[in-house]
Amino acid sequence: MQIVFATNNLNKLAEVQKMLPNSIELLSLSDINCFDEIDETETTLEGNAKLKANYITKKFGSNCFADDTGLEVESLNGAPGVFSARYAGAENSSENNMQKLLSKLENKSNRKAQFRTVIALNLNDEQFLFEGICKGEILTNKQGSEGFGYDPIFKPHGFTTSFAEMTSEEKNNISHRGIAIQQLVSFLIKN
Repeated sequence: MQIVFATNNLNKLAEVQKMLPNSIELLSLSDINCFDEIDETETTLEGNAKLKANYITKKFGSNCFADDTGLEVESLNGAPGVFSARYAGAENSSENNMQKLLSKLENKSNRKAQFRTVIALNLNDEQFLFEGICKGEILTNKQGSEGFGYDPIFKPHGFTTSFAEMTSEEKNNISHRGIAIQQLVSFLIKN
């Protein structure tokens, strides 16, 4: 089976490829010659995942899936949430996004947070949604150099290390994206 993952994020692509069985061939947007910038204009993770998947299916006629992920911090009323990737505004980068979040939490004792991923799968003219959540907390300082995004400042519940201190295999077993992808893979194998 061939399926398109509607992302330009090479870190996400590599992470997901490691989780798929050999019977599923994952194609990137560049593999199908899609170099369009798909704007994430929806206000929810579900909305953005659907928007990206629908764009690829409509334009290229491909079975595909798309995801959107947000870091939701309890004491910030769920922020940065759907805006996680561009939290620092025009100067957004992983480093700037982390620094802004750490400064917003500077005087807060409640550092509870969760990563949430929603996947929209368009398969044979039907759409299916999958969700993965990983609860944890925001650290006061960066720890580790693996992973990407907010990984150096997120410590999942039950662990003493941040996502950035874990191997990709360790992270994939417990992460929000890993949980959602496992649901997706189980579904694809059955169908």
